[in-house]
Amino acid sequence: MKGLLKFIACGSVDDGKSTLIGHILYDAKLLYADQENALELDSKVGSRNGKIDYSLLLDGLMAEREQGITIDVAYRYFSTEKRSFIVADTPGHEEYTRNMAVGASFADLAVILIDASQGLLVQTRRHARICSLMGIRYYVFAVNKIDLVNYSKERYDKISEDIWKLAHELSLENIKIIPVSASEGDNVAYRSDKTDWYGGESLLEYLENVNIANTALEQGAYMPVQRVCRPDRTFRGFQGQIECGSFSVNDKITVIPGGETAAIKEILVAGKSSETAAAGQPVTIVTDREIDISRGSIISRNSGIFPCREFETLLLWMDDGRLSAGDEYLVKIGTKLIPGTVTEIMYSVDINSGEKRTVSSVGKNDIAGCRITLAEAVAADTFAKHRTMGELILINRVSNMTSACGVITKAEQSDTGHRERASFVKGELSARGDVFEEFRYDVKSLNVFKYFSANSTYTIGDEVPVKGESYNYPDNFDILILRDDICVYIRDRKVSDIQDISKYRYSGHPVINGRGFAIDIHSDSEFTDFIEGYRRTENADRSEFFKKYMTFDTYRKIIL
Repeated sequence: MKGLLKFIACGSVDDGKSTLIGHILYDAKLLYADQENALELDSKVGSRNGKIDYSLLLDGLMAEREQGITIDVAYRYFSTEKRSFIVADTPGHEEYTRNMAVGASFADLAVILIDASQGLLVQTRRHARICSLMGIRYYVFAVNKIDLVNYSKERYDKISEDIWKLAHELSLENIKIIPVSASEGDNVAYRSDKTDWYGGESLLEYLENVNIANTALEQGAYMPVQRVCRPDRTFRGFQGQIECGSFSVNDKITVIPGGETAAIKEILVAGKSSETAAAGQPVTIVTDREIDISRGSIISRNSGIFPCREFETLLLWMDDGRLSAGDEYLVKIGTKLIPGTVTEIMYSVDINSGEKRTVSSVGKNDIAGCRITLAEAVAADTFAKHRTMGELILINRVSNMTSACGVITKAEQSDTGHRERASFVKGELSARGDVFEEFRYDVKSLNVFKYFSANSTYTIGDEVPVKGESYNYPDNFDILILRDDICVYIRDRKVSDIQDISKYRYSGHPVINGRGFAIDIHSDSEFTDFIEGYRRTENADRSEFFKKYMTFDTYRKIIL
């Protein structure tokens, strides 16, 4: 028997998803006698003139039966002689797109239904995009209601042509197109002689035989920490499910985002010691020394996952309200929940054409490319490299409702105190400055954090952005980057020179530090006193020193 297949049935409203799955269960003799009797009785009061309404097997809510549509996601578990299945029958109505996205998040394969009399509709295209967004790599396009077009091969060929265009546009792989009639049973569980022009398998035959390969070649091994287990002072274990690879006792591991390393002392699987554990297993890992690990951390062995604070994402917006740049949400990546800000809406995707459009906000069921900045660095990676650490949801901080789901498409490693990116470089001289970073005050965590980091590196002759949303500098000023002992001269909004701070001479222009604070010095002698005072307080509390010499709000402000 082949392995378990998890698949989703989706498409536009009234395309016949529930009927199709119900017919598979009925034809494959997968119903108990009382279920079959109840189905036949319920169908007599339905809308098919006494014929069996197979959708009733899945549409369980009274509202669904009254309206003749699926609202909730209906999961069904069944087995044939060849394979076991879990199928999610999802709603087709645009109002319930978020429910469909939930079903797609668990599936390995998507069965997308298309009404043969109508062809590809907007919602069908939206569902295909969502399936692609969720990382589904196997697709069956079931051209349903083929009986309503008199089993026309010409109509099937025309829809197939449109399907291949959509597949090319979305870079879909592993495509199968099958003509079916969900109500009459043609090519559902068995081949139909009414479509003798179709030479392929029935839908159920294909699902039984398709080989779902793990095409996402994730490297290394990693486990998001879900819980720190401390039953007593003698034991400290880190619990979670291994998402990729395997761990063994004595393996060297790294904690992300902290960067600390240790060796695995013990692995517990279901409370019993084990020498090794692999992907899919919930485990408790004990390290050979005390290191800083908490919920949301990642235990990694050569996975390539890194600390990340800013990234680009492709989002499906599911909230009734609109999303705008600057909006704040709770962002969940792996087991980490952290405040974050949508700093930019780069584009929205036209559902029909796939064209990227410039917009200032997005509405319900839109798909958009955005930039997000988190309150602090977390373990993350792109969805293409590490599925679990590249998918996310946005949660409304007031209602606690899920507002969006999406995947990380581009991410850069953040500094975590180990190595920082240089902002100013001249030969062997380099310094990191936060002069051109944007800052925001987070009302929930009561912290100030960078919501838009400047990743540029400047050298002599480069123009710098003296005006931003949270800062406004003059065209001429000097920057003293004390932690790197570097001074930078800005003249006419350009870098005119970069020197060792020992060579600095007061120029008469305003002076700021590497974070944009104004420094109150007006002569070479005041500069000398300032530097000496800074070095005297190297191992002490510098708060009084900063109060004496520095002012924050001269050139900067905090955005709420």
